[in-house]
Amino acid sequence: QVLLVESGGGLVQAGGSLRLSCATSGSTISIDAMGWYRQAPGKQRELVAIITNTYGTTYADSVKGRFTISGDNAKNTVYLQMNSLKPEDTAVYYCYARHVLGTDYWGQGTQVSVSS
Repeated sequence: QVLLVESGGGLVQAGGSLRLSCATSGSTISIDAMGWYRQAPGKQRELVAIITNTYGTTYADSVKGRFTISGDNAKNTVYLQMNSLKPEDTAVYYCYARHVLGTDYWGQGTQVSVSS
């Protein structure tokens, strides 16, 4: 079992920055991918950024050059640094982890709102 707890969301003006954190606990040694997804009102959940043992780091085209995903193994924490935020980045952001056996884990979500 893996527990994910996000923090760092909030309200920011366009052009501003936020950093999301995802603290993990449980069977973290069995995780082979971690990342962030987001879901805007009326839209499907979409990938923002992910780190996998096999393919490295992948970003959605819409956030390339603005967002950076990173991890701190000592703290079992994954971060999403979001710069140059746009109103269209407004969404609930979810931390995601995949167990090596294929089980998906999700955090509770954190709201990011970007005003124009």
